[in-house]
Amino acid sequence: MSKKTQPAPRSFTRWLWEWTRTLGGALLIWLVVRSLLGQAFHIPSGSMENTLLIGDVLWVNKALYGAEVPLVHAHLPAFRDPQRLDIVVFKSVEEVGLDVVKRLIGMPGDTLAMEDGTVLINGKRMEEPYVIRTDPTADPEVPQMRSWQIRYLMGNRDAGSYRPTLNNWGPVVIPPDSFFMMGDNRDQSYDSRYWGFLGRNRIEGRPAFIYFSFDKQGVLPLPFLTAIRWGRLFHRPR
Repeated sequence: MSKKTQPAPRSFTRWLWEWTRTLGGALLIWLVVRSLLGQAFHIPSGSMENTLLIGDVLWVNKALYGAEVPLVHAHLPAFRDPQRLDIVVFKSVEEVGLDVVKRLIGMPGDTLAMEDGTVLINGKRMEEPYVIRTDPTADPEVPQMRSWQIRYLMGNRDAGSYRPTLNNWGPVVIPPDSFFMMGDNRDQSYDSRYWGFLGRNRIEGRPAFIYFSFDKQGVLPLPFLTAIRWGRLFHRPR
């Protein structure tokens, strides 16, 4: 009877290659998921309170509006276009690498204005039950608003005397392929009123749900349990 043949030991090079291939495949899958399907987004400020709270972590659906393909900067086909009142994650128009979340208020072609803190779309008052006002009496003049709004003013406004304030401005006409974004915490939001319209190509996705929420200001014992906002988990922000 012949002796049983023992399997040859694997070389270190082969072992290293197999591990590299496994890790590389996992990394590739992660990149595809993050770039084309969705990614996490942490809420760092109160500009969207009470819809979104500081400490909320969102899972953002990037495929909905057409995900951007890495490196080539092209976009996949969208399942649908952005719609009024969508909560949207987008690339900042002022700071490279910064993602921002706001609510879509104005659509391409809309005539938009504010009078005493009330949004007017095409001359009609917009009902906004999600808005909170933390300082409704404050209405400062904002030269930054005038610098960009003046070129989009309706023809019946005198550009020379136009002095927009935070709660009184416009009417302006939104150009094609652009949107007007505002925070739900209307008095504490740095939004389109300051920096202008948002191009369609900057939109990244829509929050699908809140998958974690942690209150850093919590004072109860065992904060790793008590500071978690359990009731917000898997809640879909609207």
